[in-house]
Amino acid sequence: MCGRFVITSAPAAIREAFGYLDQPNFPSRYNIAPTQPIPVVMLDQGARRFRLMRWGLLPSWVKDPRTFTLLINARAETVFEKPAFRNAIRRRRCLVPADGYYEWKPLGSRKQPYFIHPKDGGPIGFAALWETWVGPNGEELDTVAIVTTAAAGAMAELHDRVPVTIPHGDFGRWLDGDEQDLGAAAALLRPPRDGVFVWHPVSTEVNRVANDNAQLILPISEAELAAPPSVVPVAAKRVTRSKAPAKLTADDSGQGSLF
Repeated sequence: MCGRFVITSAPAAIREAFGYLDQPNFPSRYNIAPTQPIPVVMLDQGARRFRLMRWGLLPSWVKDPRTFTLLINARAETVFEKPAFRNAIRRRRCLVPADGYYEWKPLGSRKQPYFIHPKDGGPIGFAALWETWVGPNGEELDTVAIVTTAAAGAMAELHDRVPVTIPHGDFGRWLDGDEQDLGAAAALLRPPRDGVFVWHPVSTEVNRVANDNAQLILPISEAELAAPPSVVPVAAKRVTRSKAPAKLTADDSGQGSLF
């Protein structure tokens, strides 16, 4: 799956890589999490545009988002059949720029976070789908989910799922919303080849969404990796594990500034 990712490339580098018309300016982010607004590259009247959308797709037919499951990922194996995604995969494909992401691997009685990034560096594009949800009072919320698929090769030892990464040369092929050529888009829903990505263990500080700094992506030592996890106060655990759905209102739609 993909539940946290980073953006470290300069805005100009991302704009050049994705070829969108807009010129947004933003700092690096090291711990982007679900329900936050995230950058999305989409086609609008044939031109690539940069948009912010809430990470967590809401299908247009949802009545009350507070009671709907948070869909941060869409499985490539079922994306053409699932009611939540089957319209978006045909008409509203997009890309999420990133420079890497985190995954958690079981290590004894705990889970160890790893930072995964392209071996050759540079921004990458996650395959994604978007929908605009319209509320009962006419409020609109653009939402997005990242497509994942079964991991293959060495990456399968880290986690059984990986985000689908679209090669730069195939950006146009993925973004093309021509419903008559779904086979071309479906052919891109595959795991990366061995050697494209590398990874290393990082501090469990990344577990807290409030932490967002360059130290999070640095590798930790063997001693730190073997050390037992620090004790977390009971009260903090209760906050972390809360599953209460985020409230969405016209005044607080989650589409504010990500940066």
